[in-house]
Amino acid sequence: MEAKGYTQDGTVDLRGRPVLAAKTGRWKACAFLVGYEAFERMAFYGVAANLVVYLTTQLHEDTVSSVRSVNNWSGSVWITPILGAFIADSFFGRFWTFTISSLIYVLGMVLLTLAVSLKSLRPSCSRDGTCNKATESQMAFFFCALYTMAIGAGGTKPNISTFGADQFDDFDAGEKKLKVSFFNWWMFSSFTGGLMATLGLVYIQENLGWAVGYAIPTAGLIASLLIFYLGTPNYRHKVRKTQSPAMEVLRVWAGAIRNRRLRLPEDSKELYELDLRQYVITGKRRVHHTSAFSFLDKAALKDEHCPNPCTVTQVEEAKLVLGMTIIWLTTLIPCTIFAQVNTLFVKQGTSLDRSIAGGSFRIPAASLGSFVTVSMLLSIPLYDRYFVPYMRHRTAVPGGITLLQRLGIGFASHILVTAVACAVEIRRMCVIRAHHIVAPDVVVPMSIFWLLPQYILLGIGDVFVAIGLLEFFYDQSPEDMQSLGTTFFTSGIGVGNFLNGLLVTLVDKLTRRRGGKSWIGNNLNDSHLDYYYAFLMGISVANLVVFVCLARRYSYKEETMEGLPSGGKVKTFAEMESGGVGDSSPLALQI
Repeated sequence: MEAKGYTQDGTVDLRGRPVLAAKTGRWKACAFLVGYEAFERMAFYGVAANLVVYLTTQLHEDTVSSVRSVNNWSGSVWITPILGAFIADSFFGRFWTFTISSLIYVLGMVLLTLAVSLKSLRPSCSRDGTCNKATESQMAFFFCALYTMAIGAGGTKPNISTFGADQFDDFDAGEKKLKVSFFNWWMFSSFTGGLMATLGLVYIQENLGWAVGYAIPTAGLIASLLIFYLGTPNYRHKVRKTQSPAMEVLRVWAGAIRNRRLRLPEDSKELYELDLRQYVITGKRRVHHTSAFSFLDKAALKDEHCPNPCTVTQVEEAKLVLGMTIIWLTTLIPCTIFAQVNTLFVKQGTSLDRSIAGGSFRIPAASLGSFVTVSMLLSIPLYDRYFVPYMRHRTAVPGGITLLQRLGIGFASHILVTAVACAVEIRRMCVIRAHHIVAPDVVVPMSIFWLLPQYILLGIGDVFVAIGLLEFFYDQSPEDMQSLGTTFFTSGIGVGNFLNGLLVTLVDKLTRRRGGKSWIGNNLNDSHLDYYYAFLMGISVANLVVFVCLARRYSYKEETMEGLPSGGKVKTFAEMESGGVGDSSPLALQI
């Protein structure tokens, strides 16, 4: 295969034929993908960044209900990829799942544009400016459009980034090195789309009309899909080696539970594993045995009591999923912190002075979200070109720092974000008291730019968190479950949004019950957001402590593909970074 110039990882074209390494994949193929990601992020953030404003000013919902609605929708957008990844990994593959889902996504955007454009789908207003609340049918159509988008996102989000990563051959040293930078630049294109939304679209929505503000990303999304399909001859497609990888994981758990009373052998070589020739024939990578989660090893016991045992590789893949799940749980609080960008940070900004140098131009509150994106865009090249080489020289780790260390730094930065947000809110409350402001519609004489530090810090922190999570979950996923593995990243954001909606609702009810005044009321000039930010800071500290403890015990995956031209062991990014190849050596995380 290698002598003919074919890829070494067994990738094929759309018709299932082996592909030439020199003519397919790599950045030549990815160039057709990054455009879609930029326009899709522009569409998503063009809706999400200003959704709380639309709900309160156009559909006339109250603050808590609007925050909850935004969180529930955002959570759905980020959690539906679990289903999309399962469908891709088990049935249709990444390309076709993405193709069908992208059309559903576009349909949702078209319906949403209609919802904000047609008079019959918007609340009516009288000549004196008084507007009615949206009717049930109007609300139903609007949310139907939103959740159509969420369904489409379920199939596009987990598959487009992993499809891009598939364009690089893991068994080619040069291409594997390119893949390390791919995730950074993939997120760069994502952030560029977010920047276009928060800088341009939110201004257009509030000043030129919501219809124009939604029609622009819809048109861009359609154009980017056409570009994506033009690149079809350049794409590489991975062949599924397991019919239903998720069912294989469940089978391991079932076997371990069935054999729970049996004793494990002292030598792990006595556990059931396929002959090496089977791996050569199928091209599947064998995962080495580790001592972690040893209770699952009972699924690989082979004797008269266990007629159909799982292989060691299948057991280790189930261990990988369990290990990622545990790490995933520690990402929920940081994702909750990020959920403030499109909810409470925006509402906080609407209460402040948004004019520039006393002029008539007023900055849309949601536009400050662009500073999250700007700080990310500036930080990614600095991280990739300066931080990584500097740390690589000091640590001898190819990535500068390990993936879990990268996450730990990001989690720690979120503590600083909440501390700064709390301090700024205390300052805002002091100005309110000094000017005896009580009414909710009175502008607080304090510049909106006081909020900039929390946005900028959040952007810098997410260079470590967002990209680190995407790379970590892709790298640590079992071979046939990398789409599903990426959903650990997206579902964490989704659950973080749901969790924020739940926390806002509970805090609102509990504080009203105890003191009569909500921390998060409709009138932010008579609320206590500083208390809520302090609460988020406290749980962020506790979460970081738990993360460090778990990261110290985490074992990275180690796999081998027998019969490779190189004839040896293949390390993942994480193993290369940790410098260890032992069967069960834990990675010590030191922050």
